Amino acid sequence: MFKHLVTDIFFDLDHTLWDFEKNSALTFQKILSENSVSVEPNDFLKVYIPINFEFWKLYREGKITKNELRFQRLKITFDTLGYSMSNELIHILSDQYIEHLSSYNHLFPNTTEVLDYLKPNYKLHIITNGFEEIQHKKLRSANIHNYFEHIINSEMAGVKKPDPIIFKLALEMANVLPQNSLMIGDSLEADILGAKSVGLHTLHFNANNEPKHEYCHMIHDLSEIKSYL
Repeated sequence: MFKHLVTDIFFDLDHTLWDFEKNSALTFQKILSENSVSVEPNDFLKVYIPINFEFWKLYREGKITKNELRFQRLKITFDTLGYSMSNELIHILSDQYIEHLSSYNHLFPNTTEVLDYLKPNYKLHIITNGFEEIQHKKLRSANIHNYFEHIINSEMAGVKKPDPIIFKLALEMANVLPQNSLMIGDSLEADILGAKSVGLHTLHFNANNEPKHEYCHMIHDLSEIKSYL
């Protein structure tokens, strides 16, 4: 479908190639245990995941800072669980989470297979809202950094997806027109609608079981990319 139009492919990283939920869960298991926090990791994650999702939405909309995101998502989780914890320990856990998260390297199924398939024929790039200091570590830890020519992040752009500015910066850095570019990501709002607003082709990797929509084609396994390119 995109084969004769696209020269450059832009991927989201977390929740699209890098299995954020699995790697995050392993990180929390480690730091909760090492700090003798007597909360079952599964109970913690059940509360934390939706809270983190909402705080990332606020961060994406520019309503909170990075530091507020990192602290408040943990504080509210422990408050919700009824677990008494000092602000000092929350800050320690927050720092350790960032420190250790990129040391886990689980990818979604078929990630490297698809990147191997695409690399000879397309220029590959990353557009991510994740924090600059750990996104490069994630790519290196998972041994996929060499596939990508440009890594565009929200701190570099000064805005977050779905703001058109970050997509325009990505196109400028890659020196490519939007009609020759494809964005693949898991978030309808941040990746798909954001990219479409500046004219990129889009493909929705539905890792979150979002409802069907008419904005673009949807895939449920990365191997399905081969049928489009």
